Amino acid sequence: MTTPTSTTSRSSDVIIPPAVTHASLSALIWSVADLLRGDYKPSEYGKVILPFTVLRRLDCVLAPTKAKVMAEKAAKEAVGINPEPFLLRLTGVPFANTSPLDMKTLMGDQDHLAANLAAYIQGFSPAVRDIFERFRFAEQTDRLQKAGLLYQVTEKFAGFPLHPDAVNNHDMGLAFEELIRKFAEISNETAGEHFTPREVIRLMVNLLFIEDSDILTPGNPVVRTIYDPTAGTGGMLSVAGEHLLEHNPKASLTMFGQELNDESYAICKADMLIKGQNVANILPGNTLSDDGHAGRKFDYMLSNPPFGVEWKKVEKEVRKEAEQMGHAGRFGPGLPRISDGSLLFLLHLISKMRPAKDGGSRIGIVLNGSPLFTGGAGSGESEIRRHVLENDLVEAIIALPADMFFNTGIATYVWVLSNRKPEARRGLVQLIDASALWQKMRKSLGSKRKEMGEEDIAAVTRLFGDGVEAQLATLTTADGKTSRVVVRDGEAPPPAPEGGTVKLAPLSRVFRNEAFGYRTITVERPLKDEAGRPVLGQKGKQKGKPQPDPALRDTENVPLTEDVQAYFAREVLPHAPDAWIDEDKTKTGYEIPFNRHFYVFEPPRPLAEIDADLKQVTDRILAMIGGLAA
Repeated sequence: MTTPTSTTSRSSDVIIPPAVTHASLSALIWSVADLLRGDYKPSEYGKVILPFTVLRRLDCVLAPTKAKVMAEKAAKEAVGINPEPFLLRLTGVPFANTSPLDMKTLMGDQDHLAANLAAYIQGFSPAVRDIFERFRFAEQTDRLQKAGLLYQVTEKFAGFPLHPDAVNNHDMGLAFEELIRKFAEISNETAGEHFTPREVIRLMVNLLFIEDSDILTPGNPVVRTIYDPTAGTGGMLSVAGEHLLEHNPKASLTMFGQELNDESYAICKADMLIKGQNVANILPGNTLSDDGHAGRKFDYMLSNPPFGVEWKKVEKEVRKEAEQMGHAGRFGPGLPRISDGSLLFLLHLISKMRPAKDGGSRIGIVLNGSPLFTGGAGSGESEIRRHVLENDLVEAIIALPADMFFNTGIATYVWVLSNRKPEARRGLVQLIDASALWQKMRKSLGSKRKEMGEEDIAAVTRLFGDGVEAQLATLTTADGKTSRVVVRDGEAPPPAPEGGTVKLAPLSRVFRNEAFGYRTITVERPLKDEAGRPVLGQKGKQKGKPQPDPALRDTENVPLTEDVQAYFAREVLPHAPDAWIDEDKTKTGYEIPFNRHFYVFEPPRPLAEIDADLKQVTDRILAMIGGLAA
């Protein structure tokens, strides 16, 4: 890193570059990996670098008030008063350290560094100590000590210029995010568990905020809350905060989250602490079985829950809440099959929506294809889809390109939900097939081989914001080069290049909610005796009525938009004049057959062309055989 004329920090004799960028700062910090190489695997570097970065930043933040804090602590303890509230007033941040040590003094006692480092950590406020415990920091310092690296690593970090005078919270947050990404990218085997690709988050954040002009208006000092129940390392919360500040520096976004994985939780909590957020809002634990933010409502929510993961571990608690609380709890609409709990997270988020009269809420959640169509009428999945569609909560569903995530190449979809839809969107759902909007990555990361570029994200955001139908025109030149053009409804498609082709495919479609609903009717046909006569019931309500033959029983799905009797008369009776509908067995279901709505039939080539190709191949083979015979 180039270091121009330097200035000196007030808190130490560390030389601070005056124009440090978050990228150069993260590169400087990650250079510690050179010390770890050989004793640590690359996928383990973050276990040392991330907690030490947090420690150094906190050390620098507390440096100006260190002497006053120690004096205040002694004074209050002398008269038997708990010093904690008074110390927090002095530090001006929601934490303090009551140890006489700091990173500079730690370096003066090399023989007792490990013990002093542990004592220094113990001097922090409980919320900060929790971060280092979840990082298993004591295990790492012990490992570094045994490898003979603890002094070198600590000395390196003690020299990093992380004082707030040199690096503000925003830039420090960006640098820390860069470190998190580096850690995730070299930990491909587990990256997908806690890391959502940044371009996916940017798209989701765009979709979440685009309808809210008040929060994005520069100079408007609005305060909003945002929540992620599967927070991972906090990437979604961080990108949302960055996006908002870019548009409106006066706006404030208070962040809330919960995370099950200890290491991810520690990283997320550390990231929030570095950015000046209240870390008490970031909680550990399983969101489904132990809601850490029970009773709270939020303005915005984002989530990338695990795909296709069974919820057997929390089945007892979830079923108990569903049975005892019904719609007053989170899971009243229904429970999905045990093999995939992703729809439980959707229901959890819906339960956190503010009432529409209080401003309502907006949700962005990443799901795989299963929640769109799995489960027939009456199943838990269908009932959940019925709940969100009949309550007009779904604004849009966007299909992402395949191979976008680190640990899976399957199809993924972003659902956008709101209980405060604009008037123009009411009763409607927009489907956007963005699966073709991608560019190949220079280097694959695990299963991630594709990424959405800024133009792709902007195109989807505009289509959603305008709520319009559109097609995607793919232009192919004579030499095979391709380009794409979005053609909105009513616009003329571009002409084909000379010697090339142009293909049109649906890109954005808008449907009424009821278009995804159907009734499953049970069609019965009479049971007949050996003489071919219908068997009639002998008792009760069935007396004198034809009895159904279970072997001939069938079902039909009738769209909600169509009259059942008209459908039955048209589709069934011409083929089975003696059939009837068992009304007691009729069920209402909902599914969203996304791919069906974007399927484009491509007719096969004319037989004459195929015959001509076959003749060419046959002639070539005969010529080769003739050559061999000669």
